[in-house]
Amino acid sequence: MDSLELLLQRRSVSRLTAPAPEGEVLDNILQAGARAPDHGGLKPWHFSLVQGAGLDRLSELLRKLSIDDQLDDKAIEKATQAPYRAPLIITVIARCQPHHKVPEWEQVVSAGCCVMAMQMAAQAQGFNGIWRSGAWTDHPRVREAFNCQEHDKIVGFLYLGTPQFKAVSPVQPVDLSAYVSQF
Repeated sequence: MDSLELLLQRRSVSRLTAPAPEGEVLDNILQAGARAPDHGGLKPWHFSLVQGAGLDRLSELLRKLSIDDQLDDKAIEKATQAPYRAPLIITVIARCQPHHKVPEWEQVVSAGCCVMAMQMAAQAQGFNGIWRSGAWTDHPRVREAFNCQEHDKIVGFLYLGTPQFKAVSPVQPVDLSAYVSQF
């Protein structure tokens, strides 16, 4: 698959299983993330790998937080199982520098570009994943667990692994008429 086809056929895959990317493949994924557009050369990101026993620790954290936050039983179970949706999760954190000539929003967008680049690098090497966010990205105790400072933002959790199923249909082109205009 060439680069353009890879980009045009990109799709998220939520049903993932082992094996996860490792070794040189994982290094390629992380290197791709580190090549994200980066105004000012700030490298405003940090990648925290969650795998093996780390999945168990994250599961336990989310279970405890769900109980402490008085969520219902269904939500507690969902949170407890969430880390096991893939054999590897890369938590991408925007390490924002406030009061810099590069605004914080741009630093967050740069970290978001890391997620996209890493997912594409995974897909190019036969793996895939899904970018998940949600309330946990802003939860104070999740932020603390990932050593976030005051201005840091968790931009997402990139779940990676081997797709359980092959897509049965090709990705259809997007009708761009609602999204494109001339200035």
